[in-house]
Amino acid sequence: MASNLVSKLFRPSVFTQLASLRSGCVSRGKAAAGIRHFSSDPPPENISRYPVPYKKELPYDIVELMEEVESKGGFLPNVFKVLSHRPAEFRAFFAYYNELMNKESGGLTKADRELIVVATSIHNKCLYCVVSHSALHRIYSKKPTLSDQVVVNYENAELSPRERAMLDFAMAVCRCDTITEQHFQSLEEVGFDREDAWDIAAITAFFAMSNRLAHLTDMRPNLEFYNMGRLPRDKSKDKGQLKGE
Repeated sequence: MASNLVSKLFRPSVFTQLASLRSGCVSRGKAAAGIRHFSSDPPPENISRYPVPYKKELPYDIVELMEEVESKGGFLPNVFKVLSHRPAEFRAFFAYYNELMNKESGGLTKADRELIVVATSIHNKCLYCVVSHSALHRIYSKKPTLSDQVVVNYENAELSPRERAMLDFAMAVCRCDTITEQHFQSLEEVGFDREDAWDIAAITAFFAMSNRLAHLTDMRPNLEFYNMGRLPRDKSKDKGQLKGE
């Protein structure tokens, strides 16, 4: 179930839609300048020290996106709710997120990208990103313990030489070390190229911003993230549900 949940929640087509948002419009061409009104909304959760808007207060395109993500994933990650406090920045944030985390080209896998976020976010002491992206790493990598090891100390984690070189470079960027040719050579020795180095650095830099916004807002992770990907999916149970058992 967790694998299906995350693949739907973070599948490229969902975030590709974000990249095309323009001034309250969605890519499907629906009129979105107005506000969608609801007869009632539940009170905002205690997930941020800033006000979390009611749906009726948000632009139509953002409400529509949130509903799509929630309906396909089963829950709405709190980052959507918290960042909706500033709709224009919400759109820009997720457009860049999509470009970095869901691109099809380059030498980084989805699991690689999530591991970079975990390692650098623990350095920046960001609870939200560590918890949520550890969950995504478990799903994409099918390794239920590696992200936990990285959270404690990536230098002692059971990493491949390729993963270790990747995280060494990410952490150098995260710490604002002086980047030298030796950093690039270490990446090239395990199969990365200069464009991959840019991707590693860009992910690190983007989530440095995200980490600090999470600190500012005191953003809280969804409880659903904590158990994602820790146990193998029971396929026999899924088959039983399909048969109506």
